[in-house]
Amino acid sequence: MRWRYLCHAIRKYSKDVNRFHVGIVGAGPAGFYCAQQLLKKIPGCQIDIYERLPVPFGLVRYGVAPDHPEVKNVINTFTKTASDKNVRFIGNVSLGSHITLAQLKHSYNAVVLAYGADEDRKLNIAGENLSNVVSATKFIGWYNGLPADKNIKLDLDVEHAVIVGQGNVALDVARILLTPVDELRKSDITEYSLEALAQSKVKKVTLIGRRGPLQVAFTIKELREMLKLPGVSTHFFKDQMNDIDKVISDLPRPRKRLIQLMYDASQKTEVQDKLFDILFLRTPISIIGTTRIEGIELAVNQLEGERAVVTNEKYSLKCDLAFRSIGYRSIQADPDIPFDKTSSTVPQSIGVYSVGWLSSGPVGVILSTMSNAFQAASLIGQHFDEGLLSEQKPGFNYISKVLEDKGIITVDWNGWTKIDKVEVERGIKHGKPREKIVDIEEMLQIGGIPK
Repeated sequence: MRWRYLCHAIRKYSKDVNRFHVGIVGAGPAGFYCAQQLLKKIPGCQIDIYERLPVPFGLVRYGVAPDHPEVKNVINTFTKTASDKNVRFIGNVSLGSHITLAQLKHSYNAVVLAYGADEDRKLNIAGENLSNVVSATKFIGWYNGLPADKNIKLDLDVEHAVIVGQGNVALDVARILLTPVDELRKSDITEYSLEALAQSKVKKVTLIGRRGPLQVAFTIKELREMLKLPGVSTHFFKDQMNDIDKVISDLPRPRKRLIQLMYDASQKTEVQDKLFDILFLRTPISIIGTTRIEGIELAVNQLEGERAVVTNEKYSLKCDLAFRSIGYRSIQADPDIPFDKTSSTVPQSIGVYSVGWLSSGPVGVILSTMSNAFQAASLIGQHFDEGLLSEQKPGFNYISKVLEDKGIITVDWNGWTKIDKVEVERGIKHGKPREKIVDIEEMLQIGGIPK
């Protein structure tokens, strides 16, 4: 036993480790946290991080609300990881079109899939495709400068918007719609979305959830931000908070703090220029309208334990704009990926691993993503120590030839720093941290490496 352990130790810290190649697909939090931990678990290993966009950071760049700059501080940690001599960033490379999983497995001892879950779940009801029924995911991408969402069709010349879903993403959408534009101007929100929001006539936002107040998915931080919005009243529909105060003391902390905050807010009767409405125990059953949304038909639910059950009671709620915010799902980016279609996840296997939402499902925050990525890195380290990943692999040398043969322009870390510099310079002109470039061709012109 001691001899086996000694062999593993010698292998782990010998020069051969420099030929241990890891390919990570996805340069978001999960990918970077996994790389960070792998550098500790297997010192000297070679890590290549692939990203389908020319720029790194994934959801930290394109998913975190612009008025939450403190959450983006993790970029400093990721930058330190990317600056390690054994880490390479390769931007503008897409798994499933530019490269295949088979090619990655040929090139790397360990392939880590970290491309997240960026497709939103649909309501699957009549009228969902009407004009001004918008994915919350795409709305967030729009104001955060995600190239694919820069041209979404959105009419803000309306007064009442509804958001189906009661998670933190739904609250992000509501907050951006109701926040004074002058407050948003200080953030890295895109200029084109600022211009649209400045002309917005939205005065009322209704948040719709299937279950009751005790089951809400948003957190206390997000709710507190909504309650502090200047010029905005928060309103709970009649009788929906009845008797909630009687159960608060029995709730576990921090749920107790959240429900107490909700109950206290429900007791206030102030009326301001704008209104944030929270509606529980409702299930959308159809979107009303001919070419564009005119309202939403809702079924009244009742709780059976924690489960919402639809009743026969129905009614219509007039609105001019609706956002779908009921969760995300991952896709099978390559046909060879061992993808579980039921859970939209990829199970761990020797040689091919998953991290982040592709591993756990679309739940949790950046901290939980970090924990998940660290666990996967530990598993890779364990398989390395056991000699299960010892076959000699060519690493990026092989993939670089594949990309060169296809004429793919890639962006390395130096290229990203050039893009970053331009964005910051443009932001300074507008009095904000950065102005994101939303055109991929422009990104490639600034930071691309021609093949």
